[in-house]
Formats: sequence, C-alpha cells, structure tokens
Amino acid sequence: MKITVGLFFGGESVEHEVSVISALQALRHFDRNKYSVLPIYITRDGSFYTGESVGRIEEYRDIPALVKKSTRVLPLREGERVELLPYGHFGLKKKPLATLDLAFPVVHGTNVEDGALQGYFRTLGLPFAGSDVGPSALGMDKYAQKVLYAAAGLPVLPALRFRIGEDRGEMCARIGERLGFPLIVKPLDQGSSVGIRLVKGPEELEDALDYAFSFSPQVLTERAVQPLRELNCAVLGDGEEAQASEVEEPVMGDEILSYRDKYEGGGKASPEGSKGMSSLKRLLPAPISPELRERVQTLALRAFRALGLSGVARIDFLMNAETEEVWVNEVNTCPGSLSFYLWEAGGMKYAQLLDQMVSLALKRERERKSFHSAIDTGILKNFSGGSKGTKG
Repeated sequence: MKITVGLFFGGESVEHEVSVISALQALRHFDRNKYSVLPIYITRDGSFYTGESVGRIEEYRDIPALVKKSTRVLPLREGERVELLPYGHFGLKKKPLATLDLAFPVVHGTNVEDGALQGYFRTLGLPFAGSDVGPSALGMDKYAQKVLYAAAGLPVLPALRFRIGEDRGEMCARIGERLGFPLIVKPLDQGSSVGIRLVKGPEELEDALDYAFSFSPQVLTERAVQPLRELNCAVLGDGEEAQASEVEEPVMGDEILSYRDKYEGGGKASPEGSKGMSSLKRLLPAPISPELRERVQTLALRAFRALGLSGVARIDFLMNAETEEVWVNEVNTCPGSLSFYLWEAGGMKYAQLLDQMVSLALKRERERKSFHSAIDTGILKNFSGGSKGTKG
C-alpha cells in the first residue's frame, strides 16, 4: 500500500518563493510506486490549497489565479487518522480528499521552518519529515545555535545579540569595543542571506543595523572572517546514525554570499525558471585537501547532533582562506533544494534521499508513541473548584 504524503510548502516567510521552488523540485522525484503525493500550498496568510495547478511551477506567476482554480483544504484529526478536508464557504465539507500518513514540509524561514509548522503537525498527531519542533526552532535562532555549539566544543566566532528596543548608541559602542571591524550584521532568525551586511567601519554600522532590524526584532553581530572562503556540508540521519555529504564551496559574487548568489544565478537557463539552491555557482567537490574535507564533515556531524537534528540539514562553515581555520556558521534545518545536489555528488539519487527522510520520520513517530503522554491522576475527578488552584 502506498504512503500518502502531504507535501507542504510556502507560508508567511520572506523565503516563500524559494520554498515553492524547492518543494516542486522534490515533488518530481518521489517514487510514485511507493508514495501518493499531494502538494499542499500554504499562502502568505496561512491558508492551505491543493489541486493540479498547485503542483505546476508556471502557475505561481499569478498566485491569485492559482488560488481561484485550486481547492482550499484543512488537515483535521479524526480518531487515529488525519484527513484532508475541503473547506467551503460554509465551513469544512465532510468527505475528505485524502487521509494523510505523513507531512513532508519543504519550507524555509520564519513561521514555517522555525518549529511553528512542525508544532502544528505534532498537535494533529501527524508524523512529519525533517527535524522535530525544538531542534527546528533552534535551527532558526542563530545565537542559540552558537551557545549550544560552543558548549559542545565546536568552533564558533565571537558574536553579540541585540533587541530592537535597545539604545542604538550603546549598541554601536559595545559592538565596536567587543568585536571591532570588519563585522557581519544579520537578522537573528532569517535564512538565505536575507538582511545580512558586511560592515567595514563604524560609519556603516547603524545603517546595517536598521536594515537587519527591518526583518527581525533581534539581530546578531559577529566578527567577519577575511580573507573568506565558505564551505557547506549536508548531514542525513538522526541522533542514532547520520552521514555527511560531499563538501561544496559556493562561489560568491561579492565579499559575502548573497540571496542573489544563492537563488538568482543561472536560473534563467532552466525552462522552469530558477532551480533554487541547485542553481548556485559552486565548486563541488570543494577544492580542499582530504584532511580538511574530513575535518569539515566531522564538524558537520557534531553540529547536527549538538542541536538534535534529524532528516536532512546543511551546515555552513566559514574558513580563513590563508590559515584554513574553520568555524561553524549556521545550520539550515530544511535547506534549499534539500541539498540534493550534495548527495548526488556522492552517488545518492534524489528519490533515495526522499525515501530516507520518510523512513526517518516514521521511525521517530514509532519511538514517540513508545513513551507515555498521559498519566491517570484523578485530579479533575476529585477537584472541587476554589480559587487556590491545585496547589492551594
């Protein structure tokens, strides 16, 4: 019997379009002998839609028209099942379109990749691919990551975190004193290089902070690495067993890797438009020594385990081009294009990658169900009311 997979993508995120591209890439590679896949598009206002048009990239040139010709749906738990019900003008219609066995979120950015959508699936009781709720949240918090990496003995750059309401003058003074220049300013919880700037001197700092704060109420400032080389390595697995991919070196169009570098370079060559992260200009495998490659792969596995990740994640590294000193930069818990190109470089086909992610999700669900989620205390049966609560 085929496994029915709900492929969720989109959502209220600045990386909305990238999510659409990544998800529809994945849609083409699921083994249809094993899986029945329903593409489920999440609009920017949080509504769910499915239908034939939802699975076609060309339809996203006119999203209002796409929505009109698609069916609005809502996942709903019915006993032990999660059904996908049509949503009409008078509420939910009773006949389900499908019973979902698994959610497969291919989402990027805040409100979707950061544990919010994963928490929704957990509340429904619907198994889902990728990292669990807590690790997903950690994966979007660049400062929390650094704290955990440092605690695990991983190399990280010095950094400071600031909130939007703090005094800007004190903020700039502290940054200059503690970090010096050049430095990087970026939103605390964005991906795809959104909101990031390289600051070479104090005269550029306040403008960079304003820019980063326009994307997030918290920003991270960290010492810049110069001369810089960036290295990426993906990891597939869970806390018990994991493997590292080949290492790549992205080719930067400027002094830091930008959103344009990642998603707009080379996309016009494809009949379907941008190829997502797979269109990024890269050196694959990275032109580094076998010893350095092994070191990066080992650090990637340690970083993966330090955050308790599962499924597939990409760990990004910064390296001093002269000394080859390496630092863990950040993790992508749902990387662009699911980093399939890194696995293909090692001989794993995209369909196999998706297969592994489904297996890991079902394994986690079996393990989760083996633990108690309730105890019979009789508190409500014996509670007589009153204003002091249960501790009165």
